[in-house]
Amino acid sequence: MKIAELLLADFDAEIASTRRILERVPDEHSAYKPHQKSFEFGKLAMHVATLPGFGHNILTTPGMDMKDPNHTWPDNTFRGRDALLSTFTSNADNCRAALVGLSDEQLQEPWRFAFGEHVIGNLPRFLSYRSYFFNHFIHHRGQVAVYLRLNDVTVPGIYGPSADEPFNPGV
Repeated sequence: MKIAELLLADFDAEIASTRRILERVPDEHSAYKPHQKSFEFGKLAMHVATLPGFGHNILTTPGMDMKDPNHTWPDNTFRGRDALLSTFTSNADNCRAALVGLSDEQLQEPWRFAFGEHVIGNLPRFLSYRSYFFNHFIHHRGQVAVYLRLNDVTVPGIYGPSADEPFNPGV
């Protein structure tokens, strides 16, 4: 099996779970923060929606310098659930399309991640994708799920049933 096929299987499953989470982000709680150091709920949800754009960047560029003044950052302003889901769909579709087209050789090329002179990593592209995008994405999706719980919003199951959506084999 090719590396891209393995990554796509994970990608498709995690994107589907993330969509179920983001579909529940309530417009009326977008400013909610569980702690002064926490993201606002809406900004966190938008961060999750834009992160597949970072995955696309890893898959399509030789590297990224976060200190580069020409680097553009995604707009994480929350503009409502519809805009959130549209942003997510666009970024996820672009990331998936980039992943489908890569060979094992391309996925093993180094991808340099730096902050100016400080090199954060210079890993093979597939490891950069897993570490810097995918794990980061799943981490923040988990935070959104906690924010849902803290706002009494039904939390969907991600890897099985949740306390709100128990497993029902009769359905």
